[in-house]
Amino acid sequence: MSAPASIEQAVAALRAGEAIGFPTETVYGLGADARSERGVRRVFELKGRPPGHPLIVHLARAADADRWAAAVPEPARRLAARFWPGPLTLILPKAAGVLDELTGGAPSIGLRVPAHPLAGRLLSAFGGGIAAPSANRFGRVSPTTAAHVREEFGAAVPVVLDGGPCQVGLESTIVSCLDELLVLRPGGIPVAALEAVVGPLRRAARGEGPSAPGTLAAHYAPRTPLRIAAGEAFARAVAAGGAAVLALDARPAGAAPGAWIAGGRDATAYGHDLYANLRALDHSGAGAILVEAVPADGAWEAVRDRLARAAAACEAEDLA
Repeated sequence: MSAPASIEQAVAALRAGEAIGFPTETVYGLGADARSERGVRRVFELKGRPPGHPLIVHLARAADADRWAAAVPEPARRLAARFWPGPLTLILPKAAGVLDELTGGAPSIGLRVPAHPLAGRLLSAFGGGIAAPSANRFGRVSPTTAAHVREEFGAAVPVVLDGGPCQVGLESTIVSCLDELLVLRPGGIPVAALEAVVGPLRRAARGEGPSAPGTLAAHYAPRTPLRIAAGEAFARAVAAGGAAVLALDARPAGAAPGAWIAGGRDATAYGHDLYANLRALDHSGAGAILVEAVPADGAWEAVRDRLARAAAACEAEDLA
């Protein structure tokens, strides 16, 4: 077994225009020097990412945002002061000289300061922005451990920093700070917490607002077809058998045999484990994944978002 990759190796790879795997508190990222055309192209190539789908630039500190954004409105500065480092991405007007490849040709850019200590040390040592989507093939389940990154890319990404399991397990909340404050994607910070700082926020309708990562209708999908069911429909599907199950509670007596994971009824813990659980069920050999619908309250918003997009992706593949 090879020795774990070091920050020095990661910095050298970034400066050489290569892509690396590294941890954040949300999910593991596939990172490249955000000023390097070669590095950014390599990220798109490895992921199979559509060229018009922008990347988030990760920064060492909030003050660095002024190097990448043409303007940082006062509400955005308040959000950054409260939630950076942390799982919040702000969409801002991009500064002159920012690569068009980085933003998918859009006039805006997504920025965040990750809270993971290893990511912070990497960014400080590198001294620049790191463009990084999640370290998985485009549209698939995000990685929350270094092993997931290696499973996804193998030798194609030789430098992977191992920071242990991600603390949050779901991607960042994305807020557009352009014409108005607009929530583009729920995530690691509840919308209610953002509203406590800047007042009421509107959630973007489908297709509204600037292009941003992880906002396609179909995303975050396992390779095994996934569907969501609630109440009696869920009970009937469980009784029919044949599916690997992600439920809220333990397997009931008399349920058909097969893979069963109880995600629990705590939204934070469920979200933390969601991608690892979907990967485990994806590897179970079942012909389908059945997910019990989660509660409808605000604490579960990000989880509902990811599950809905995963189910939509599976439906789209069935129709293709």
